[in-house]
Amino acid sequence: MQRMIRNSIKAIIIRDNKLLTIKCHDHLGTFYLLPGGGQNHGETMLEAVKRECLEEIGCEVKTGCLLFIREYLADNHEFAKFDAGVHQIEFMFECTINEQCIPKNGHNIDSYQVDVEWLELSKLMDYRLYPQKLRPYLMGNEFEGTIYLGDIN
Repeated sequence: MQRMIRNSIKAIIIRDNKLLTIKCHDHLGTFYLLPGGGQNHGETMLEAVKRECLEEIGCEVKTGCLLFIREYLADNHEFAKFDAGVHQIEFMFECTINEQCIPKNGHNIDSYQVDVEWLELSKLMDYRLYPQKLRPYLMGNEFEGTIYLGDIN
């Protein structure tokens, strides 16, 4: 069986020192993800992040700079049993939403998504936010121009 590498395009939306996240629930409890998802064939990355945000948070986004690239080789991490063989590359773009749009569950949410939630940047270490190793970068503690984060979770 040939395995494929999947592109996932994510939005980093920060307003008033808070990060917009997708609130999810699994067998371990509550966890958070950046809005976004898989890129479709024939779709640009910017088209993908706009579509995914509309589906998940019900808001149109304006895209900015590419901030981070993360690889996820599931076999190297704690969810290998559930995600065996997954190899995903995530491209995380700085995005903004219109002040008038109130983020809420969109029209095509993922099965584990329960809500949309703003998390205070200064408290990100208190949350199960994936990828977890992204938290210090978002808090401004480790950025210094790093774009490629490697195989992290």
